Amino acid sequence: MSESYDVIVIGAGPGGYVCAIRAAQLGMKVACVEKRETLGGTCLNVGCIPSKALLSATEKLETAQHQFAEMGIKASGVEVDLPGMMKFKDGVVDANTKGIEFLFKKNKIDWLKGAGVVKGAGTVEVDGTDYSAKHIIIATGSDVASLPGIEIDEKRVVSSTGALVLEKVPETMVVIGGGVIGLEMGSVWARLGTKVTVVEFLDQILPGMDEEVRKEANKIFKKQGLEFKLSTKVTSVTPDDSGVDLTLEPAAGGDVENMRAEIVLVAVGRRPYTDNLGLAEAGVEMDERGRIKTDAHFKTNVDGIYAIGDVIAGPMLAHKAEEEGVVRAEMRAGQSGHIDYNLIPGVVYTHPEVANIGKTEEQLKEEGVDYKAGKFPFMANGRARAMGCTDGFVKILADAKSDRVLGCHIIGPEAGTLIAEIAAFMEFGATAEDVARTCHAHPTLEEVVKEAALAVHGRPIHI
Repeated sequence: MSESYDVIVIGAGPGGYVCAIRAAQLGMKVACVEKRETLGGTCLNVGCIPSKALLSATEKLETAQHQFAEMGIKASGVEVDLPGMMKFKDGVVDANTKGIEFLFKKNKIDWLKGAGVVKGAGTVEVDGTDYSAKHIIIATGSDVASLPGIEIDEKRVVSSTGALVLEKVPETMVVIGGGVIGLEMGSVWARLGTKVTVVEFLDQILPGMDEEVRKEANKIFKKQGLEFKLSTKVTSVTPDDSGVDLTLEPAAGGDVENMRAEIVLVAVGRRPYTDNLGLAEAGVEMDERGRIKTDAHFKTNVDGIYAIGDVIAGPMLAHKAEEEGVVRAEMRAGQSGHIDYNLIPGVVYTHPEVANIGKTEEQLKEEGVDYKAGKFPFMANGRARAMGCTDGFVKILADAKSDRVLGCHIIGPEAGTLIAEIAAFMEFGATAEDVARTCHAHPTLEEVVKEAALAVHGRPIHI
């Protein structure tokens, strides 16, 4: 047996590295197992961070090409330097991953480089060497999911990982899946000049989000040039040297349609990554969806083995994993921890952004909750007009009797930032009246949130 630790975390993504840092801050001796050459997991290396770098770059390109003139800015010769853009993206990733490495050194966390295997309670093997730990925390995240019969080769048929490193702008792209990843990466390549078609099995994009937001997003993205084939399933994908042949048919059955695209992006979700971890041999129980079963303290059925993040139940979001990592570390130190899973915000980093927290109208109706809704458009906001970003709205849902805020749904500029205010209000059980009575600076986009809260009681000022 090699070195012994208080905690060994397997996986250095947002859940794992944050858990490791918090445990070290609390005085524990900590090691983190990671088989990548860099820390940060999927999020920092091939997910959240690189995709946002490309989204930010292409949004600026779109503004320069289509909005500068109406703002009185004359610009010519604006063109895409794809290798330069990819270099920018890689630089962002490199800075972030090196930042995590610095934090590990600062907090005296040992990076055990290699693939980790749980040998049972108290023992983790990393590339042939056994390490002991009082607590083992599995934070291995998730991997790309595909559809039966579709093989992702990362050349013609790509996942989000492959879509981040295309060497040239394709003329055409079919995105299978109208969720967050598909719309974000589809937006990147559409801005760069690709004709993008999104194929979604359901009757609307952004599954699980508020219906009104989903419809508004569909309308806005169509104006941006994305084409949608809803209520449609992909029945075959056949790549060759120059492109991909696809067969589509209506979800409810009907005539087959043939399509061809230069690139196909498969964006149908992610699956928990529990491969080759030795969990079955260690006796760790899994659920029907391949997730690790845990209790409210993130404990598995095996003493001393815990799990957080994408490998357990709940939304597969980096910030959810981070919160669980902090709570698990604090529980290990004898402190109390709490996560309200109804208050995990979700954000789609398209333009405009889409953000949500709490219940949708559809959920409230299904649960029989009596509620009031207040909605206010960005079109009626002075700052939004000054920015040239007037698409979308803020909608706040409040309990009809108590006025407590039950949910908020935003499509519009900086929605991901605006949702944080409502997250804080909801965390402290605030009412729509509390939001409405809070002074908001002028002129800001935040005033749309205030007006939506006023609208819950039928008294918005600016409409």
